[in-house]
Amino acid sequence: MGTLDSRFLARMETLLALYKLPYDPNYPVICYDERPCFLIGEKVAPLVMQSGRVRREHYAYEKMGSCALLAMIEPLTGQRLAQVHPQRTKKEYSLFCQAVAAMYPNAIKIRMVQDNLNTHDTSAFYENLPADEALALAERFEFYYTPKSASWLNMIEIEFSALSRQCLNRRIPTIEKLEQEILALVAERTEQKIKIDWQFSIQTARSKLNSHYVAVQSANEKFK
Repeated sequence: MGTLDSRFLARMETLLALYKLPYDPNYPVICYDERPCFLIGEKVAPLVMQSGRVRREHYAYEKMGSCALLAMIEPLTGQRLAQVHPQRTKKEYSLFCQAVAAMYPNAIKIRMVQDNLNTHDTSAFYENLPADEALALAERFEFYYTPKSASWLNMIEIEFSALSRQCLNRRIPTIEKLEQEILALVAERTEQKIKIDWQFSIQTARSKLNSHYVAVQSANEKFK
């Protein structure tokens, strides 16, 4: 958790207010992030046979490189999108945002929660698209940023945790295999409409983190 100063509290409460809003198809709320995935192959090396003992095998692994998983979830509907790329640059970010925009053709604004990574900016659109297309794509979004070092406030992290337990916690040697398995799992979870029931509210934050609120403004002691 980052320093809980006034900037942290302001951004946190903005997100918590956003999460509290009722579902509105004109203004869908989605949570987005990226995570690295390491490609691991298995090397099976038999151990030297010893007289009178059962043959055993020693399992080692081989690093096969890495890739990036880009994903989003709409917590109130269970809608999901995931892409796997060899890297995560402004190009991949732009491609992902184009795909998100296509998912919500009738939305007035797509409210997207994300962190402050330097690629998470509309400048990415201008570096990868003609200016007219870049502006049109930028106008589809309304960005909300998590406080520094507060990824726990982004609900996509809950989805990443589920994907890790069900898929990413084992050895997958190729990007093609990882993409196949991740996209199948994401499609299954979308089909099942698995949503996120977010419980952490502004009221809870003001109570549980009251000492930090008081440090910013003494009058906040009333929320104790």
